[in-house]
Amino acid sequence: MYRIALQMLMGDRGKYLGMVLGLTFASLIMTQQPAIFVGLMARSYSFITDLALPDVWVMDPKVQFVDDIKPLQDTELYRVRGVAGVDWAMPLYKGLLKARLPNGMFQTCNVVGLDDATLVGGPAVMLEGRVEDLRRSDSVIVDIDGAREKLAKPPAVPGGKPVPLKVGDTLELNDHRAVVVGIAKATRTFQSQPVVYTTYSRATRFAPRERKLLSFVLVKAQPGVDPHELTRRITAATGLAAYTRDQFKDITVNYFLKNTGIPINFGISVTLGFIVGAAIAGQTFYSFTRENLRHFGVLKAMAPATAPC
Repeated sequence: MYRIALQMLMGDRGKYLGMVLGLTFASLIMTQQPAIFVGLMARSYSFITDLALPDVWVMDPKVQFVDDIKPLQDTELYRVRGVAGVDWAMPLYKGLLKARLPNGMFQTCNVVGLDDATLVGGPAVMLEGRVEDLRRSDSVIVDIDGAREKLAKPPAVPGGKPVPLKVGDTLELNDHRAVVVGIAKATRTFQSQPVVYTTYSRATRFAPRERKLLSFVLVKAQPGVDPHELTRRITAATGLAAYTRDQFKDITVNYFLKNTGIPINFGISVTLGFIVGAAIAGQTFYSFTRENLRHFGVLKAMAPATAPC
């Protein structure tokens, strides 16, 4: 009976192919949309992922996610260094600054300022140049996507392709001269803005004048010290918020889940895909059953007569 049912199902090729294509399209929606959603959420904390060396991130208690910068006083760095269990603690600047392009256009960039002495937090993968080149005067490192796209120079011929930034080219960051000394590979951020690396002192010089400019303190735990225990010590001693890398990722993702419409939009798409697939499959199977009901009745009536005695 199962073999006969399958033959009836595949006998009408038009309906069978229509059902298969409908289910395929619904399955595509149900898998593609969650994949895009996971990709977006991964981009929201990509900056944390790229900085894999520190165990603990220290920040203002009011910070809600990685791009919600609430600057600290520089003296907080020394308070964190004095906590028991801290191997080292380095400053990090992160801010949005406008770069003036050669054609007069402006592009907002994510400027990252690294500790002048150690360059902790620098890009892990350098395509051109070295991280140590940041110690040169007015030097910056640009991520490859920004160099090829949003920070690229105007095309040499009208209608041509933009010319990517190269080592030796110059930028203007907040009316300050910046020389490109390296091209790095960095994970795209949620807002897909170019990432520009420089030293902490230079970044604070590029940035608009403010009383507080320290964005984060990057902390490495001493060998044998649990990072979770260290976060509790830092919070108790300084009153600042301290999170491990995984905790900071979770906080960032939860912010986007609770305060944006991203999960609702993707959830609706997945639900619609399921409804469409179920409707197509249910309607097709119902149609097949209705059309072949008489044949099943005949087979059922023939079964007692053909059964062996």
